[in-house]
Amino acid sequence: SVDCSFSRGVCDWKQDADDDFDWNPADRDRGDGYYMAVPAFVGHKKDMGRLKLLLTDLKPKSSYCLIFSYRLAGERVGKLRVFLANKNPTPVWEQNKGKDERWRTGKIDIFQGAETTNSVTFESERGKGKTGEIGVDNVILISGLCPED
Repeated sequence: SVDCSFSRGVCDWKQDADDDFDWNPADRDRGDGYYMAVPAFVGHKKDMGRLKLLLTDLKPKSSYCLIFSYRLAGERVGKLRVFLANKNPTPVWEQNKGKDERWRTGKIDIFQGAETTNSVTFESERGKGKTGEIGVDNVILISGLCPED
């Protein structure tokens, strides 16, 4: 498994140069490292911020599971989407509001065909809200299909 957490990860994270704003590090409440976040007040409604994880050495014709923590805190904070590679414009995962401000776990199966997935993009879309934030943390890639809850 590959740990792409922001505090100690070995992964190759890139801010998208063509989007409207950057994701920024935010300190965890417990003081043990940080996560990446977009505050609700950054940018204008519908603005996008993209954080890309570059994947190397994934084997063709195999499956992986991407597991991550996410939080959508605040009213009308916006949307969080996940895209695989650059070819498909449709998100493989999307969330537009949290029931509460707790961290939750997202899981996405990545099936490798002859062409391998070379990146995962976390996209934040600004909502109408003025408070709260969208956060992502503890991004882990493991071999095989995602475990059931």
